[in-house]
Amino acid sequence: MSNATASVQERPTPPTGPARTPGLSSRSLPRLAPLGFAALAVALAIGLSLAAGWHSKVQWGMIAALFFLAISYVATTVVENKRQAKDRLATSIVWVCFLMAIIPLASLLWTTISRGSERLDGYFLTHSMAGVLGSEASGGVYHALIGTLEQVGIATVISAPLGLLTAVYLVEYGKGSLAKAVTFFVDVMTGIPSIVAGLFILSIMLIANLEPSGLMGAFALTILMIPVVVRSTEEMLKLVPNELREASLALGIPKWRTILKVVLPTAIGGITTGVMLAIARIAGETAPIILLVFGSQLINANPFDGAQSSLPFYIYEQYKIGEAASYDRAWAAALVLIAFVMILNLVARGIARWKAPKTGR
Repeated sequence: MSNATASVQERPTPPTGPARTPGLSSRSLPRLAPLGFAALAVALAIGLSLAAGWHSKVQWGMIAALFFLAISYVATTVVENKRQAKDRLATSIVWVCFLMAIIPLASLLWTTISRGSERLDGYFLTHSMAGVLGSEASGGVYHALIGTLEQVGIATVISAPLGLLTAVYLVEYGKGSLAKAVTFFVDVMTGIPSIVAGLFILSIMLIANLEPSGLMGAFALTILMIPVVVRSTEEMLKLVPNELREASLALGIPKWRTILKVVLPTAIGGITTGVMLAIARIAGETAPIILLVFGSQLINANPFDGAQSSLPFYIYEQYKIGEAASYDRAWAAALVLIAFVMILNLVARGIARWKAPKTGR
């Protein structure tokens, strides 16, 4: 008993001083410090560029980015520590890359809006180029808009069912060498240039002695659209939980009915988004249309007979004329095409949000 008492008395007493909170550093930079670093980097870049006689704004931006990264790293190392400095450097690199990617896109959009809005009006959207010379300021894009809607619509009607059924086969049934072959060819078709699809349909036209028409252009767009629909639909079907399939099959429901009533409704939002993005991808294709549709100044609402125009072909045609009025029409048509693609993307996002699985109660 005495030995136990002695051992208890010999234990060291813990320090009674103030507790220290573990942390990486007791100092930190203000939240708005990156803005100050950016302003300083821009000022240094402009000063250095002017002193060196560099007048390219692209050079100014690249030098400012390098200054920003260096200032952020050095300041964070001095104020905080090296670990935080590395973290801030990685964050700064991400922001710099984001700005380098978004600035050209914003510049393109701003240029198209500023140049195209001068010519874009109700008259431009409701008239064609029939009887209009390239140097005249009149004329419109109505015939090209009709052609684009019809060609893209026909391609969508053909591609969406084929792509959907192919994706269902690959996810729900494909197990052997056939599924691997289909997957391989879908991957190959995803990367083929649009001109190759146009040449393939053109060879069929020459063999069968067919005339140029909007239908031929739609066939080429179909070749470009199918792999995009297959790949996007396949990924959406893979996201459907297997528990839903197993629960349906456990109730004695056939597999085809499970796919139709359970799997597809669950993934319909993502599938619709993929189809919309595929439509936006083919809406701006020009090479197949030049080869297969030939273009027309007149309004041709029949895609099965005769030459037809489209928005990409109209832009190429007006730019090739080389007159000031044709340039204005080309910019206005480019703005119409961008608006068309943007509307499709907004519709896709809206459908995806509407059909997304509900969370919570």
